Amino acid sequence: MLSDTLSKTKLTDPFILELLQNIRGHRSMMEKLKCIKIDPKLSNIIFNEKDRELYIENEFHKAKGFRKLHIEVAEFSRNLKILHCVFFPDPKFDIPIFGMDLVKINEIVSAAIVDLSPVSKNQDIKYETILAKVDKSGFSSLREIPSWGGIFSKNVFFASLKNESEKNAFSKIVDQYLSILIELSRESQPDLDKEIIQERIDYQRNYCVQQMKNDKTRIVLLKYFDEQWVDDYIKNVLFDF
Repeated sequence: MLSDTLSKTKLTDPFILELLQNIRGHRSMMEKLKCIKIDPKLSNIIFNEKDRELYIENEFHKAKGFRKLHIEVAEFSRNLKILHCVFFPDPKFDIPIFGMDLVKINEIVSAAIVDLSPVSKNQDIKYETILAKVDKSGFSSLREIPSWGGIFSKNVFFASLKNESEKNAFSKIVDQYLSILIELSRESQPDLDKEIIQERIDYQRNYCVQQMKNDKTRIVLLKYFDEQWVDDYIKNVLFDF
């Protein structure tokens, strides 16, 4: 488990810390929030070879309506910095998957993506109108959703961030998506219908399978760890189902 002061760790990127503080703030508002105990070796992962430095911090929680709340902060060789966050709902609850990734290379934010992804055939219809009202204008470099990105909602946001104004605008989008998620989780009650629950399980499984088609994470980790470790980390830490 992490402390609430990442600023005391090696990773002190101001923009990542700002986003992290925002995400943690919303997470703290969830009902029945509890830490999930994990292997300490996966909480803090440090690799100190010259020119191959690696620093990863993971934190895991659960809450009412959520089976796993995962935040990962990573820095590779001091120039690649990543903030990865996925909040997986409990399949008994009608709540979407919150996902957010930020990739920063040196001082350039090459990728910033956030979404509330559906976990049933008709779920996104319920909050599509709300998400559509979130202001996503003013970005100069919108990015194309990858071929495996059918798991995302129609309101997924994906862009490179070119300046401080765009960084601030992205932070606001993340804040609003999280606010919508929290409101949905407070309104949601557990279902008993086994068919509906199974559909949500299947959607979460497909979400993980499709995410694992993104080879970029695997390629980066293979520079530091063997193939077995990387496969285990991706399947059991990042995208378990």
